[in-house]
Amino acid sequence: MPHYTALVTLLAILFYVSTGYGVVLARQKFGVPPPATSGHPDFDRAFRVQMNTLEWMPIFLPLLWLFALYVSDIGAAALGLVWIAARILYMVRYREAASKRGLGFSLQGAVCVMLLVGAVAGIINTFVHGG
Repeated sequence: MPHYTALVTLLAILFYVSTGYGVVLARQKFGVPPPATSGHPDFDRAFRVQMNTLEWMPIFLPLLWLFALYVSDIGAAALGLVWIAARILYMVRYREAASKRGLGFSLQGAVCVMLLVGAVAGIINTFVHGG
């Protein structure tokens, strides 16, 4: 059972929940009532951090688990931690200025590519070797 990947999955979900809480705080601070999704530029950036994280979760989580199941639990967990750190970097820098989001975004995208390549290789290996 991939216990490390399960833990990292929980951490990723907690990170996502924290971005939602950040939107709630930004709504209050900048007076942007629901259901509005734009207003003050600082609110807009907090909202986009949450939405972009949500947009990447259905890419990241299945790849994380496929990698864990077909390659390595510890490897998946390590890459998952890098993904979370990259999302935190993305959040911090994007909240400063939208133009600063690139490094965090690129790093988390690179992690997903590594998870994808590893998962594909692991699945192919299973077919080839009759696992």
